[in-house]
Amino acid sequence: MSETSNPLGAFLRARRELVSPEQAGIPEFGVRRVPGLRREEVAMLAGISADYYLRLERGRDRNPSAQVLESIARVLRLDDAHFAHLSTLVAETPRRRRRRPRKESVPPGTLKLLDSLAQPAFVEDRYFDILASNALARQLSPRLVVGGNQLRDMFLDPAEQALHPEWENVTECYIANLRQAVGNEIDDPRFIELTGELALASARFRQLWARHEVRGQRGEKLRFDHPQVGELNLNRERLSIGGAETLQLVVYHPDAGSSDAEKLALLASAALPTADTASQARQLSA
Repeated sequence: MSETSNPLGAFLRARRELVSPEQAGIPEFGVRRVPGLRREEVAMLAGISADYYLRLERGRDRNPSAQVLESIARVLRLDDAHFAHLSTLVAETPRRRRRRPRKESVPPGTLKLLDSLAQPAFVEDRYFDILASNALARQLSPRLVVGGNQLRDMFLDPAEQALHPEWENVTECYIANLRQAVGNEIDDPRFIELTGELALASARFRQLWARHEVRGQRGEKLRFDHPQVGELNLNRERLSIGGAETLQLVVYHPDAGSSDAEKLALLASAALPTADTASQARQLSA
């Protein structure tokens, strides 16, 4: 049974394979044919029957009690983010399927704000599609253009990969964030299209996706290796946009008075003001 038809089972199976017997306090004897914990070991440690746990993994029972969920989460060493994600996979009432538009609109005020910012900034949706960007963002990375997708570029474009010296950590963060953003809406056409493409083309994506890591992206510092100015350390802020619940404004900014601020100023002087943000966004909706 696929992840789309049995998301709860796929998540439980992936997470138990990441917990070693030693972590669970189980002595190891002989050779284990599978990584992590066996199903019957999870059941034993969670205080439920092996048959019931098997039904959960195989999608035959999708409504475990809160107590059962908490017991399984303890055994699988799930943190708050992973437990919240697990809870979305076992909703008692059927989820109403919502067909989201492929292209979402950026509020006009946000477009004006983008063009006024002195820092690289862009607007993305939960699939990391770029819906708007300012000139300095495109100077930082030519892939940050309307119609681009950060996930696709990060996994498939060598130039984007070279821009990120800590590429492995960055890709791990992106996939964990996608898991959290999508939740149980894995039948969304855009989600199926994007993950299907990346699963076929990238071994790194397949490896990370199979882990079922769940984590939101927070404000943090990112390191770039820019072909024009060299190493550049920028803070990243992700801000919600009023009236557009699935969109976020992403801003990169240096520490005040730092060499990174000077390098960013050099990039800003080279940015070409040929097309403003609003005109880019209109191209997307055309």
